[in-house]
Amino acid sequence: MLTKDLLRVSRAGGGYHPQFADRSHRPLAARGIGTYQGHVGEARGDLEDALESLERESEDFKLVRGFAALLEREATFETDAAIEPERARKAAFEAAEAVGVVDEDERAMALIRAAEPLEVSADDLERALYADLEDRQVLAAVEPRWDPDGLIDQYNLSLAQTALFDATEVRVHSSDPKALVSAIKRLRLMYEIRAPDGEAGSTSADLASDREVVVTGPTHLFRATRRYGTRFARLLRTVASAEEWHLEATIDDRGTERTLELSHEDPVAVPDAEPVTDVQFDSGVEADFAARIENLDLDWTLVREPEPLATGTRVMIPDFAFEYEHTDFRVYLEIMGFWTPEYVDKKLAQLEGLEDVDMLVAVDESLGVGEEIAARDHRAIPYSGSVRVKDVVDVLQEYERDLVAASAADLPAELVPEDDVVGLEALAARHGVSTEALADKTFPEHERVGRTLVRPGVLEALEGKIEPGMALGEAESVLEERGLSDASTVLSRLGYRVEWEGLGGGTIAER
Repeated sequence: MLTKDLLRVSRAGGGYHPQFADRSHRPLAARGIGTYQGHVGEARGDLEDALESLERESEDFKLVRGFAALLEREATFETDAAIEPERARKAAFEAAEAVGVVDEDERAMALIRAAEPLEVSADDLERALYADLEDRQVLAAVEPRWDPDGLIDQYNLSLAQTALFDATEVRVHSSDPKALVSAIKRLRLMYEIRAPDGEAGSTSADLASDREVVVTGPTHLFRATRRYGTRFARLLRTVASAEEWHLEATIDDRGTERTLELSHEDPVAVPDAEPVTDVQFDSGVEADFAARIENLDLDWTLVREPEPLATGTRVMIPDFAFEYEHTDFRVYLEIMGFWTPEYVDKKLAQLEGLEDVDMLVAVDESLGVGEEIAARDHRAIPYSGSVRVKDVVDVLQEYERDLVAASAADLPAELVPEDDVVGLEALAARHGVSTEALADKTFPEHERVGRTLVRPGVLEALEGKIEPGMALGEAESVLEERGLSDASTVLSRLGYRVEWEGLGGGTIAER
């Protein structure tokens, strides 16, 4: 993006048209790059004088400044001084106070006196005094990622992004809608997906390219924030990466509503940059929740950006889904916060249109719509500041209890595994259930030893293999040969304990 003061737009005919650079501006772009490259090793002030000269020669000073703003980001400025400027000033001022500087001779004497203990010359000390001022910093390096054509492409993209910063709403059609929606969710923007008039929604994960993705702009919020506006403008990178796309935005132009239209036919490209789909969570409610929930040992897998859900003629993509690991069951989670009243109404309408979907809605208490969500047969989880993980886990555990009960009911009361030794986890996985579903089952041919089922004959055979005085390591080897890894539990069942001998190991003894 560029700063707002560098925005170049035409309002002819009541529209809002960015004034893009074209091939005729290539020489100017080349001179801009050359000006930076030619001032490596020189002070910033000299560079700025050269840029001002270029502005006077150009027909559009804003275009020069726009090119310069982009090149500035590729430049590295350093303080060029023999000693740290703050240290130089402290020494010089102390020496000046001691000498009592009134004229130039006394000033020179003070500098000489201050330089001696610092082991620098008086001239080096004088140059260091204000070397950290911005206009005296030196251009150490400039490594632009673009040639003149690439700089023009970057300028046009940045110009369009800046124009979109004042949008209240953007409506996009894209030949790659899946990448578009993925970027929208990663940028945590407010959006909805509209199907063509009269067409029913679809639960397919493949979004049709004729659907319209509507994104709420930063100026339409309760309180416009630069962070949201910046993320909103960055979305254009993904939009412009599609082969075909069309964008229509409603712009709040200092109180006047105007329309901005862009498409793949405009000179808006993504030069040498990856689309925004790789952007990770910014700090916020969703990122904080995801980080905390993923640290827990749950029988649920957190899924970001699950498949779209049909809701009337529109499509809704929840923020998260929880997939139960032991059966084909999914619970969705939507986080409602930082939204406009109109957007909340749309979201409530979407929730009402969902059918046969288990949905949790974490709703900011300030929105005051918890009862309305509950009235739509969805679970409302109020939060303030951040979503409490415990509140969500409590609801998941309710589902889990029902799922365990259902899976347990599908199993016979008695289970007879063919294995002589089998772990409960392995047996549960074999039946596609959780270990909790096996809690009330009986195993007539096996004995439950800790988390393992063991035929009595195996235990009887072990009684002759393990005896008091045997080293623990040797006993563990005997047990592992029989497929028993929980040595302490099996030894306890056989009537033994371990006498530990410091850090050197243990010996089997009778209990």
